[in-house]
Amino acid sequence: MLKITDLVKRYGGGDPVLKDLSLEIPGESVVSIIGSSGAGKSTLLRCINKLVEPTSGSIVLNGTELTRLRGRQLREARRKIGMVFQSFNLVDRLTVMENVQSGRLGYISTWAAIMRRYPREDVRRAYELMERVGIAHYANKRADELSGGERQRVGVVRALMQKPEILLADEPTASLDPKTSEQIMGLLRDLSRELRLPVLINIHNVHEAREYTDRIVGMRYGRIIFDDLPAALDEEAMERIYSGSPAADRAGDMRQAS
Repeated sequence: MLKITDLVKRYGGGDPVLKDLSLEIPGESVVSIIGSSGAGKSTLLRCINKLVEPTSGSIVLNGTELTRLRGRQLREARRKIGMVFQSFNLVDRLTVMENVQSGRLGYISTWAAIMRRYPREDVRRAYELMERVGIAHYANKRADELSGGERQRVGVVRALMQKPEILLADEPTASLDPKTSEQIMGLLRDLSRELRLPVLINIHNVHEAREYTDRIVGMRYGRIIFDDLPAALDEEAMERIYSGSPAADRAGDMRQAS
């Protein structure tokens, strides 16, 4: 389980980007985060994997307090957090297999990584995962020869190679066409079920959030103002999340306090 309590992130002397945010993500669930640009969605994900340092608050993953970790302990904790990126973050000149194996860099020696001498078990697992997502036949193909959907599947497998305890996805379908976007969202949902893996997705596409996730969290100005099943995301909730008003913000504050 991921448990976030009273999380604050402030850049410089400005207003906080995240404001006393609290959230729990249980196992085997797919949770989407929606909201306008600037709501704090991406900052939240980056605080979880410590790409940015929270100003205050607590982030606990399966009993480990992430905000207190430094150095080696932090590197080891990051192994447990898989990340899927909007821009794929692949090395174009490397093959699919080489990109996938980069998910194991935290587990093998620098020499083995440089020489690309991957453990037999890692290669076996990579082929199993690539077969599951439909890209095993591209194992020796360069990443820059793939389509957007194929590249995102490589990104998903790379994250799963870490054997993570949670998978974060930051706008994983934003660079894809509608059909491929739905395929990727369906894949993330199915993998969550199969691997019993919690998945937290930052997404702009509300239709995909409703269709492919178990729970929707709506953010506005760094606060959670909606947290419920997809069926509960009605027009009133959408208005509060995307249009907002002082009354909506006060309602969000009250929800946070309850």
